[in-house]
Amino acid sequence: MKTMKLTTVLKTTVLLGIIALTWLSSPPIALGVTAASGEMERAQQWMAARFDGPSQDHQAEPFFSFIYDGKPSTDLLHSWHVARTSRQIDHARIERTLTYTDPRTGLSVRCVGIQYSDFPTVEWTVYFKNTGTTDTPILEDIQAIDLTLVRSGDGEFVLRRTKGDTCAIDSFQPLEQTLAPETSVQMAPGGGRPTNGENPYWNFQTGSEGLIVVLGWPGQWSSKFERDGGRALRIRAGQELTHFTLHPGEEVRSPLAVLQFYEGDWIRGQNLWRRWMVSHNIPRPNGRLVPTHYGACWSDPLHPVGETELAILGGYIREQIPLDFYFIDAGWYPGTRDWWTDAGTWEVDRERFPRGIREVSDLAHAHGMQFVLWFEPERAGPNTWLTENHPEWIHGGQNGGLVNMADPEAWKWITNRIDSLIRSEGVDVYRQDFNIDPLEYWRNADAPDRQGITEIGHVTGYLAFWDELRRRNPELWIDSCASGGRRNDLETMRRAVPLLRSDYFIDPNGQPTVQQCQTYGLALWLPYFGSGTIVPTKYWFRSTIFPASRVGWDTRKTDLDYPLLKDMIAEFRRVQPYLLGDYYPLSPYSTETTAWMCWQFDEPSAGGFVQAFRREEATQEVAVLKLQGLDPETTYAVENLDGPPIEKRTGRELMETGLPVTIAEQPGAALFIYEKLP
Repeated sequence: MKTMKLTTVLKTTVLLGIIALTWLSSPPIALGVTAASGEMERAQQWMAARFDGPSQDHQAEPFFSFIYDGKPSTDLLHSWHVARTSRQIDHARIERTLTYTDPRTGLSVRCVGIQYSDFPTVEWTVYFKNTGTTDTPILEDIQAIDLTLVRSGDGEFVLRRTKGDTCAIDSFQPLEQTLAPETSVQMAPGGGRPTNGENPYWNFQTGSEGLIVVLGWPGQWSSKFERDGGRALRIRAGQELTHFTLHPGEEVRSPLAVLQFYEGDWIRGQNLWRRWMVSHNIPRPNGRLVPTHYGACWSDPLHPVGETELAILGGYIREQIPLDFYFIDAGWYPGTRDWWTDAGTWEVDRERFPRGIREVSDLAHAHGMQFVLWFEPERAGPNTWLTENHPEWIHGGQNGGLVNMADPEAWKWITNRIDSLIRSEGVDVYRQDFNIDPLEYWRNADAPDRQGITEIGHVTGYLAFWDELRRRNPELWIDSCASGGRRNDLETMRRAVPLLRSDYFIDPNGQPTVQQCQTYGLALWLPYFGSGTIVPTKYWFRSTIFPASRVGWDTRKTDLDYPLLKDMIAEFRRVQPYLLGDYYPLSPYSTETTAWMCWQFDEPSAGGFVQAFRREEATQEVAVLKLQGLDPETTYAVENLDGPPIEKRTGRELMETGLPVTIAEQPGAALFIYEKLP
């Protein structure tokens, strides 16, 4: 495995007598990214070949698989009864369903597919139900994705992906690997959290086309990619361990599977994916897209006190800092130990919050802010309310552990209790953390003939819990955290956004290199994410511009640089309209302190912005950045927020000649905003 190389050559250019960095890349992409007719046709043909009509060839290559009673599904489904249905969900989606039924045992296999009319994207989930009166034979090795790609040209398959979060500087690092003949690649996350170390998001490119493949499963998945000796690549992915019988009436589901077809450069495929994520996945409470925002928090040292929170929030209000949100983090519940151990007593500590947390949220609301509150209902520590009163709900009993979200009574209590706190404390954004590896608890709870069932029950209970909270509170939106970014699978991202993408947010030397690296990699797959500014410098603030930015100042201090904070929030407001647009890396990825790192966000109808960072040991003062996604014939007004008056440049100039960027400070950051002119 090697670090992804955006460009093949790094060279120097003489610019006005100064040596400048230039990265040679593939030809520029013009006019942004929209689905092409060929891409839409490929997706439609793929869906039709597998879901349409009685003419479907049952011997065709499968796209999911399993083993039932010792026999592979490829040997079974052709002899089972099959039914097909379809319905229009909305203007952009058609649901197509294939249902196979085993006449001998009554096992029903229902594959529910979604076809999109505005993106070259298809998805499906497989459901298994015992419609008989006795336990089924063993159902095992369920692969939500099992398909084979055959390349047509000479270009080899290239796999691009990013690492998951491990609370390290290389979290979300982009990776690239050529899949040569006879190559086999396997991966799985650590401990049952789906983006702990690995990410189930993959981009397979060959020649001038590609396929994005994604598995959505907030549990323990695994994948295997196998090249044969010729032109084929087999892709298999699903829940890592399934080996169980189903009881009469019992139904389980597979992970969500998604394919997105694209033509051209791999980064074009990534931007099609970003657009689909914004259009069809990022939550829309009451029909409105979750807003990009700038917020603030304190909650240090994770033992919040009402008077302190009011003082901190009051300081921002006094200084007229234009904030959108205020956060209270962990530790607001009763306990004498620490925030981690005391989780499991879900009530407000009235000694520290005598008038409730509502007093803080009311103050935020009175000044136009929304309020975020932290919870962690899937874990309970020893000697907390849950472990003392309902040890039968806990994997681990009175010693504490994982709450059993598959237990109907536990699920009902958790749902009602959290919902009541959301309402009583004036919570606008429900922040759910998950600081425990669940896999060992799941596996230990399974009988030999029920392996995987506990995990499925927890996953479906967790998703149903969030769906119910959102149903009861239509304006509510959810912030997903799992020791940082360890549960950012697609099913979770359809219900939540990660306001703290990783718990690793500052370099050991106090620099924000890690923030730059995380944005570079994560933005390829997730348009919406957040973190915060630690050190109050322009370099730090610009390194932490993303859809959910925040600051954590102790406003009781008298030496804070509020003018700087106001200026930096003003810069954030300038680029805010472009943050969910197309994304283009403009430099190679690097964790080195000697490097530059640069990127561009673009909204083709309006404009965009470019960021460049010269790190603390980078010797070059100038770089030339070749922009992407612009209209070659359109003129743009380009503004350097630190520099000379606005310049006018054509899209062709910016993409072919490039944008010269000078950063004299070491470290330093440049920010350019460009707008289309009539």
